[in-house]
Amino acid sequence: MWNGWKSMKLWKRILIAFSLAIIFGAGLKAAGLSDIAIAMQPVGLVFINAIKMLMVPIVFTTIVSGITSLQDGRKLGRMGGKTLGLYFLTTAFAVLIGLIVGGIIEPGAGITLPDAASGGQNAPDPNAAISVRDLLVGLIPANPVAAMADGNVLQIIVFAIFIGLSINLAGKKGEPVKAFFDSATEVIFKLVHMIMELAPFGIFALIIWVIGALAVDELVSLLWIVVALYLACFLQIGLVYTGLLTLAGRLHPIKFFRGIIDAQAVAFSTATSAGTLPVTMSNVEDNLGVSKKISSFVLPLGATMNMDGTAIYMGIAAMFTAQAIGVDLSMAQYITIILTGTLASIGAASIPSAGLILMPVVLSSVGLPLGAIILFFPIDRLMDMMRTVTNVTGDATISVLVAKSEGELDLDRFNADPVE
Repeated sequence: MWNGWKSMKLWKRILIAFSLAIIFGAGLKAAGLSDIAIAMQPVGLVFINAIKMLMVPIVFTTIVSGITSLQDGRKLGRMGGKTLGLYFLTTAFAVLIGLIVGGIIEPGAGITLPDAASGGQNAPDPNAAISVRDLLVGLIPANPVAAMADGNVLQIIVFAIFIGLSINLAGKKGEPVKAFFDSATEVIFKLVHMIMELAPFGIFALIIWVIGALAVDELVSLLWIVVALYLACFLQIGLVYTGLLTLAGRLHPIKFFRGIIDAQAVAFSTATSAGTLPVTMSNVEDNLGVSKKISSFVLPLGATMNMDGTAIYMGIAAMFTAQAIGVDLSMAQYITIILTGTLASIGAASIPSAGLILMPVVLSSVGLPLGAIILFFPIDRLMDMMRTVTNVTGDATISVLVAKSEGELDLDRFNADPVE
């Protein structure tokens, strides 16, 4: 039986664990044994910590290795321009889709907003929201070691880019350092595969805990927010990403989605884009044929910058708040929300509960009250799971498109069956 279990694809094992967790979690809740479900939290957190442990080393080593593999400075600049341009484009579409879906479903109709000033034990601090100015100023780490210790991914990426460029400029004297980072990247990926073997067990504990912790009445009144978020994310994946793959990349979208299903399953279960990064990189390289020099540059950057799921969240939150207070937004306010949501989502990956913390940036930009933050908190985990799937799918999409445009995509591997 154990050999049969290990021979299954990762996504199948995760799906089985996820389904069993729902059954057991619902059973425990129905039997009044939610405390047992909640007690599973430490097991799930151990797994979350294990994949978070990989975040800093894999981002730093893979970006340095990716930069050093691109000796041609013009190619590096061209590839960076394509990557950033596509990330901004998809994020702007994401905010727009969030606004449209929020306007159609009207999740805020009939909802009374609490006073955000009253706070609450679990309410996020609105003052913790970052401004665009702070984001730009904070790009350069005054202390790279502190940035790594704090998990400040944007600063780590900037420092890694500088290190990679410096190794290239050092020529022959930099080759031993280049070899070190290439070797370190391989070692980190071995560690990734070890930890991901534990994914089904960690996910089982996480889902049981979530079901046990959320009260039924907390979910019922806010159901339409969840519906709106999931629908908007499906539209982003089905229209924007599929459209780019089909029209710009001339690629078969079904083969693409088949190749990244492991990463999507891990993203949905763990709700962490950075934590899913190792699986995403493995999928796009092994299943989709993206070269390592492209994936090691585009994907770590996307795990920090390409927060399309969070951008959708910002659009829906704005519509929800406006509907709850009976305000009709003007065209200027819609444009402001799109611009602010796009910029604010750039720094989302390095912030815990990113959607909740960044929500004040968007709401305050058009003069909306912040009371919605408190209402969103109990169901944030459910929405964060789908937001993360969207983020990860967007990262993979851009990596494939950039690789195709740079002649770094193995079409035979892309069209072949996924690697077991």
